[in-house]
Amino acid sequence: MEITTLLGVIVGLISVIGAMIFKGISFTVFLNPAAFFVIIVGTIATILNSYPGKNLKCLGTLFKILFTKQKRMSEAELIKMMVGLSSTARREGLLALEGQLDTIEDPFIKKGLRMVIDGMNDELIEDILGAEISAMEERHEVNASIFSSAGMYAPTLGVLGAVFGLIAAMSHINDVEMMSEAISAAFIATILGIFTGYVLWNPFAKKLKVKSKEEAALKQLAAEGILSIQSGDSPAILQEKLLAALSQSEQDRILKELNQG
Repeated sequence: MEITTLLGVIVGLISVIGAMIFKGISFTVFLNPAAFFVIIVGTIATILNSYPGKNLKCLGTLFKILFTKQKRMSEAELIKMMVGLSSTARREGLLALEGQLDTIEDPFIKKGLRMVIDGMNDELIEDILGAEISAMEERHEVNASIFSSAGMYAPTLGVLGAVFGLIAAMSHINDVEMMSEAISAAFIATILGIFTGYVLWNPFAKKLKVKSKEEAALKQLAAEGILSIQSGDSPAILQEKLLAALSQSEQDRILKELNQG
């Protein structure tokens, strides 16, 4: 479970509920089907109009990424793996790495090592791995933009819902009580639009982008390790190359983990 996402949603709801309690607003005001309809259905319509079906098929996976912690190799585990592979390559030759391919689950690392074993030059390997990372980042950017779009349109739809409510209020202009209730209900759509846009959808997009950058950085680290192995660097040099891409605090933490391992 990605606890920060769940906490964010809960804290966001608490902020609205708390504000209503402090202002003495009855929770029954949210029993407004029209407001929910214009925000939820309207937001779905904007997304359907903005993206082709092939991009929307991954929505379930995106929510899973947001609410579950992804099983991903840590930097320390990656560096330890690369150092081990480098030791094997230096001791037994690059062809000896073929026997270890079956033990590697990451398809990106496996592909890179396969190219090294096949004798491809370093420029070609770098180009292919770099292109794969770039393509992944582009896909992730499109996926995150689905939530960004929802976050942009939802508040505007809230204004639309408020306009509908005000029109309904004007139809009761001769009945002050009915008109005041209609005006109050008119702003429920605005609240829902702003809440979903700025507490849910835009933050979800930001989290997906952060996770994408973390994954790209890990792949870039793996690519550096693969190129170092192809160049025949010693395990010590490879380790220093990979650590150099990280901050000092991360280097200290990873070195501690490697020494403990």
